[in-house]
Amino acid sequence: MYQHFIKRILDILGAIIALLILAIPFIIIAILIRMDSTGPAFFRQQRMGKDGKPFRIYKFRTMDQEAPHDLATAKLDNANKQITRVGRLLRKTSIDELPQFINVLKGDMSMVGPRPVVLTETELIEMRHKNGAESALPGITGLAQVNGRDRLSNLSKSNYDGIYVSSISFFIDSKIMVKTFWYVALRLGIREGRPNSKKVNAANIGEKNIRPNEQQLFLKRKA
Repeated sequence: MYQHFIKRILDILGAIIALLILAIPFIIIAILIRMDSTGPAFFRQQRMGKDGKPFRIYKFRTMDQEAPHDLATAKLDNANKQITRVGRLLRKTSIDELPQFINVLKGDMSMVGPRPVVLTETELIEMRHKNGAESALPGITGLAQVNGRDRLSNLSKSNYDGIYVSSISFFIDSKIMVKTFWYVALRLGIREGRPNSKKVNAANIGEKNIRPNEQQLFLKRKA
């Protein structure tokens, strides 16, 4: 009931409220981006969506026009050099992600879910497929984002995503949202460019509402 109906209603209401509140800040941010560097204020990129269907994600542009458009930031060797001055602030505060409320309103994304990955991240896509992570709408934030974010290895990210999709509930979504504000406020887990990823065992997540058999889900799912 929650996953297939109530969650979507809350997403729509949340996205509408957020976009109304952020309308003027969006205009100001867009102007600052255009003043800071050449190029559009918004960045659009193909990402993997629910059931493996690609969709176009919206973000504020934070990198110069020379940066590859089809690669994840973690795959870039000189990411810091390609991030603009305004873009650096937007990324540190996660403000660059706010246009994704448009994706939520369109039905491409949810407030909470596995983060949508770039189509070239084939290793992570395959791992998530094995864990069933594609069965849920991707989210603005997710379980992996409040348990390490950019510092996680692909294996750990897919583990968290697999656990989340088999444990979706209002309580878990609410807890992830609260932890997201904490992560953003303290700028936790942010890493630009190729990471030194830490591996996280799913059994160490500490989510009391996830049953042990669900914690080991990533070991049991088959392609």
